Amino acid sequence: MAAQTSYTPAEIPNSDTIVSPQFLAPYPVDLTITRKVMSLSLGNFSVTDANGNVVFKVKPKKFSLRDRRSLLDAADNPILSFQKKVFSAHNKWLVFKGDSSDSEDIIFTARVSTLRQIKTSLDVFLGSNERDVCDYKVKGSWLDRSCTIYAGESTRVVAQMHKKYTVHNVAIGKDTFDVTVNPNVDQAFIVTLIVILHEINEEKDAAIANE
Repeated sequence: MAAQTSYTPAEIPNSDTIVSPQFLAPYPVDLTITRKVMSLSLGNFSVTDANGNVVFKVKPKKFSLRDRRSLLDAADNPILSFQKKVFSAHNKWLVFKGDSSDSEDIIFTARVSTLRQIKTSLDVFLGSNERDVCDYKVKGSWLDRSCTIYAGESTRVVAQMHKKYTVHNVAIGKDTFDVTVNPNVDQAFIVTLIVILHEINEEKDAAIANE
């Protein structure tokens, strides 16, 4: 049986390495995140590059009581796993190395800082951050399903996303998001944040529908 690939963070000067340096590129990277809405396997996402090659997958963890999901590479090797924290007042999500759920293996956490009718913002804290100052911030628009990800409280943009609306996607029941990841920014990190934001917006949709 072949050994699974291990993803280990490493420090690269002037970069945003969160998960692994192999998910960085010295140029902007365009990704497409796709979810089949009309599917029995809710929570499944496919991430492709500009050439249509699958680079990441997101799948729900089987037999999980906490709605855990895994980010996998193209060969189905686990990169990280994430879940919503139970009984969290701030709608907090925890992201772990590989398949771990140990608090010592937390890569980062994301919590809702703004949840208004038209805006959703997240504060992101790396595992080593013990302060109340976020390392990254996601500012999203609920209405047009777009977001911009910044480094901390600065104006430095690390990635942007917007939902792609087409007649074809609506007809076949697909959610498609176009993402641009800036140079030397961890693509696995950005994809995970966008999936978390999507799940939070889905919860908001359900709450509004039930009002």
